[in-house]
Amino acid sequence: MENLHPELLRVIENIEKVMIGKRQVAELSLVALLADGHVLLEDVPGVGKTMMVRALAKSVSAKFRRIQFTPDLLPSDVTGVSIYNPKELEFEFKPGPIMGNIILADEINRTSPKTQSALLEGLEEKSVTIDGVTHYLDRPFFVMATQNPIEYEGTYPLPEAQLDRFLLKMKMGYPSAKEEVEVLSRAQKTPPIEDLEPIISLEELRQLQQQVREVMVDDTLKMYIVDIATRTRAHASIFLGVSPRGSIALMKAAQAYALLHDRDYVIPDDIQYLAPFVFTHRIILKSEAKFEGISAEDVIKQILGRVPVPVQRLVR
Repeated sequence: MENLHPELLRVIENIEKVMIGKRQVAELSLVALLADGHVLLEDVPGVGKTMMVRALAKSVSAKFRRIQFTPDLLPSDVTGVSIYNPKELEFEFKPGPIMGNIILADEINRTSPKTQSALLEGLEEKSVTIDGVTHYLDRPFFVMATQNPIEYEGTYPLPEAQLDRFLLKMKMGYPSAKEEVEVLSRAQKTPPIEDLEPIISLEELRQLQQQVREVMVDDTLKMYIVDIATRTRAHASIFLGVSPRGSIALMKAAQAYALLHDRDYVIPDDIQYLAPFVFTHRIILKSEAKFEGISAEDVIKQILGRVPVPVQRLVR
């Protein structure tokens, strides 16, 4: 088993003080943050999605903001609004909750597509435009959106353009019986989230994000990523395959995962592990495939099994 980056290991262990049995979710959330991407968490209410985001924000000294999406939420409730100041005889910009470092977009599929789209510019461009004026968001800027399964009543499926802006999509799942007993025991005491101390500063986080960009990706591995993405575009069960943005997302995620494992180079295992988290929400299955019970995860795993794995060359 590979060693983890010392500082990043401390961040994960800090999150685990409040999140029991969610090591994978903590690691993947950190991968997305390091890669300057965003996460979509899909799961039923009450499994700790909000606690995970708060613990991550506290661990990296980030300014945390929460947006509770509801059917009547307006785009200006997310981005902010310009209000006329009669004393100054000019408009003043009142920033919305999107102006933070780590944003919890809670139950994002409970609101209308119009309000969902208010996040699009922020997710991709790291800015929002209001009344023709562009306001740049704080850096780092990381959104962890949560959504209930779309079969739940009162939900709106996220449009493909918005899904494509999330680096990773994952589920938390229910805890085991033993883990849930531990959750109950901790709930009897003071909520541990209140006592959580920061592990790294925002400046240290920015430096780690810069280190991610310097992680080496061999040309053979870039071709491996492209080969996987290309096969999604020609697969018999897929109506719409992965775009070039998806290929870039997988490369960036693999670089961050490599740094998490204290390496300055990507290996094929990184790509194979992350591909289902990066690609499944970026493909649209054909109706026949859905009828046959085939899932996006099944298709991506099938493709990974068919693409030849490049032979690693010696790394520096």
